[in-house]
Amino acid sequence: MAWSQQFDTVQRLTNRETFLSFNVPAGTNYRIDVATNFPADTNLARWSALLTARSGGVNQHTDSAAPYLATRFYRAEQLTNAPVLTGDHLATTNGDAIIRPVGHATFVMSWNGLMIYNDPTNGTAPYASFPKADLILVSHSHGDHYSASTISAVLATGGRIVVPQAIYDMGGFSALRPSAIPLAYGQTTNVFGITVEAVPAYNGNHIYGINNAYVITLGGKRIFTSGDCGDGPEIRGVTNIDVAFLAMNIPFTTNALGATNIIRAMRPKVVYPYHYRDSSGTRTNADVFKRWLGQDLGIEVRLRSWY
Repeated sequence: MAWSQQFDTVQRLTNRETFLSFNVPAGTNYRIDVATNFPADTNLARWSALLTARSGGVNQHTDSAAPYLATRFYRAEQLTNAPVLTGDHLATTNGDAIIRPVGHATFVMSWNGLMIYNDPTNGTAPYASFPKADLILVSHSHGDHYSASTISAVLATGGRIVVPQAIYDMGGFSALRPSAIPLAYGQTTNVFGITVEAVPAYNGNHIYGINNAYVITLGGKRIFTSGDCGDGPEIRGVTNIDVAFLAMNIPFTTNALGATNIIRAMRPKVVYPYHYRDSSGTRTNADVFKRWLGQDLGIEVRLRSWY
């Protein structure tokens, strides 16, 4: 159901997700809020932010959490003070984190006045509209995950970089070492109130020790990002995850079946399939994964545009 008349389309899909569309005037930003209760006095509804929409044009969104809720209400609210990012909201004890996919293995988050970048590559152009990074997470040294020149360009003054020891020791990383924190598997650091733990992530294309998955904790929420990994016991053993980013492609990470096995063991509340373009150029892994994972465990699968 939609409370607001600002939506052009509110449609229940066959998989019980809800498709929304609405037109945002140029120069304005809107936020979609959701509520699961709706008393007679609408001011008492417990609204929470779902996403901040881009300014100008038609915005479309599929609410993949809808199948797991008995009721769901929506409103679109014009913002007078737009956040630094548009994207999905994650409620924390210190305000919402906003999550924005950038491409392939890269995403950015804003939280509590900080910017967090995951595996930034491809120069400065993809990040031109974002504030610079206070914290950068780098999983390993492959070119679709690591670029020293990109990191140098997007790192804020006083920013920090968390890397595997293998990257920290590379000659091409020497200029960045004063800003870097190397983490071996099982080690933890705290940066700007964000806890970062390195998790073993490896497979036939990534030997043990060179690739870090991470669990980051901010505002009481635990976020997992895989880097390039296989269906290993350490990954399956990660627990209490609110949001997971799981890479899936052939031949460099796990395939859709391995990803399904990982997530059914990990049981995060929300999972973003990413890094899902195969070496052949095929991009069907995310859709296959979502179908195979199913809805029986109540895990929300968020399919976003990474390419």
